[in-house]
Amino acid sequence: MLYYLFEYLDKNFNLLGAGVFQYISFRAGMAALVSLLIALVLGKKIIDFIRKKSIGETIRDLGLTGQLEKKGTPTMGGIMIILCIVIPTLLFAKLDNVYVILLLVSTLWMGLIGFLDDYIKVFKKNKEGLKGIFKIVGQVGLGLIVGFTLYYSDDVTIRQYITSNGELSTIQASSTFNEVKSTLTTIPFMKNNELDYSAISCFISDTCTPILYVLVVIFIVTAVSNGANITDGIDGLAAGTSAIIGLTLCIFAYLSGNAIFASYLNIMYIPYSGEMVIFGAAFVGACIGFLWYNSYPAQVFMGDTGSLALGGVIAVFALAIRKELMLPILCGVFLIENLSVMLQVSYFKYTRKKYGEGRRIFLMSPLHHHYQKKGFHESKIVTRFWIVGILLAILTLATLKLR
Repeated sequence: MLYYLFEYLDKNFNLLGAGVFQYISFRAGMAALVSLLIALVLGKKIIDFIRKKSIGETIRDLGLTGQLEKKGTPTMGGIMIILCIVIPTLLFAKLDNVYVILLLVSTLWMGLIGFLDDYIKVFKKNKEGLKGIFKIVGQVGLGLIVGFTLYYSDDVTIRQYITSNGELSTIQASSTFNEVKSTLTTIPFMKNNELDYSAISCFISDTCTPILYVLVVIFIVTAVSNGANITDGIDGLAAGTSAIIGLTLCIFAYLSGNAIFASYLNIMYIPYSGEMVIFGAAFVGACIGFLWYNSYPAQVFMGDTGSLALGGVIAVFALAIRKELMLPILCGVFLIENLSVMLQVSYFKYTRKKYGEGRRIFLMSPLHHHYQKKGFHESKIVTRFWIVGILLAILTLATLKLR
């Protein structure tokens, strides 16, 4: 909203300094700062309110060191994260931008699903929370909204250049170009690193439909949001990892949305995608601000309200800047946490059927609990997972040149 106010003041009154709001870098910095301030100033009040309403975490005794001490810790702190994302975005972003709208919808949509899950756990005293089928329906619903919007919206385009021999390319080879609708995406580590979902769909069924693309979107939204949800098991792990991922996505969005940088790096230029940097900055600020209270020993847990929202936003962000195929690298921590659960459950069922008793690969899953069982302190586990997350983020950024 402030963007439109200062644009009006700049055009009509030549207000000194109002033009600075035209710069994405300035608005992104302000969004991150405001997000942090909201977390630091209002965070304690939100935690006190949650505690006053007796919204405390219910803990199952899994035999983990220090686990029972966390019983009663305020939960549903994801409300704080959502406020820290939404308010700065509304203040500093262009609200007519389709990407910003999609990210705001994704935040609120997944936050609502997580809120219902937490509400059932806390107030209905049902440890299982929202039934899995309803979570899946919610995730699929968001996937359908995002998939069809990205496929059909006239505001979602890429710049396609016309070369001297009449061929088309997303890499700048001339000053002649068209902005076209496309389902091209980036393949990491490949020289001609683009994949077209529509071309695959046409090849498979002889009719070009959005079904394949939408199915991919649904899978990514579901997988990443569940990965973030599983990772949220010890103090600071999900929030810190999400901040690292969010910062990396901000860099990609800034480069992809800037014609000069896109040309220099020989990457796909996506018009208007740079506006997502403002949202991403608020996202990173929210995660870091939440860490102020969520670092060990946690004063508040984000609950599914926060973890599902964080995962959903990361998935939609990556899809919007056409970097979803890099998520297995960038979200490697989420991936390994997810895989550890899948492997543990599958192996247990297999060995129980074959040998009459279930056997385990890990002492406990997800993976962070395995290391807890081995005697590692929470803080050491979280710090090392963050280091792995940073290394994966650097590797993801290196794909800009490693082809």
